[in-house]
Amino acid sequence: MSQRFAVIGNPVAHSLSPHIHQYFAEQFNIQLTYEKILSQAPDFAAQVSYFFSQGGKGLNVTLPFKEEAFALAQIKTPRGQLAGAVNTLWMHAGQLHADNTDGIGFLRDLVRHIEPQGKQILLLGAGGAARGILGPLSEAQPAKLVLA
Repeated sequence: MSQRFAVIGNPVAHSLSPHIHQYFAEQFNIQLTYEKILSQAPDFAAQVSYFFSQGGKGLNVTLPFKEEAFALAQIKTPRGQLAGAVNTLWMHAGQLHADNTDGIGFLRDLVRHIEPQGKQILLLGAGGAARGILGPLSEAQPAKLVLA
C-alpha cells in the first residue's frame, strides 16, 4: 500500500521534493506518493488537519509556514523547540509531531567542504530555515557567527 506525503507552502511549484523523495523511495522499494500542496495563510491549519485526516503520513513544511507549523504541533523535538520553527510534521498516536531538520541537513553538507569550528561564518536570512540552522551551526563552535 502506498504511503502519502507532501510538501506544503507557498510557493511550491518549484519544489523538487516530490522527485527527490520518489527517487529515494525507489532505492529502498518503498511505495509512496508525494505531492505539492499550495497553501494560503488562512487555510494552512485546515489543510494540515485535512491531510492527516485523509491518511497522510508526513508533511514537509516550507515558507512561509514554518512558524505556524511549530504552533500547530503538540509534540516538538528539541531542535524544533530551539528554532521555534519546524519543517517536518507527522501524526503519531493522535498527536501532531514536529521537527526542524534544516540545521542538521545544512551542517551535514557544510562539513563536506569546510570545518566550521573556529571559522568566521556569515548566515544570511532570518526566516524559519535560518532559525533551524542557527542552533546546530552554533554547536559546531565557529569563532564568530554573524546573522544578517
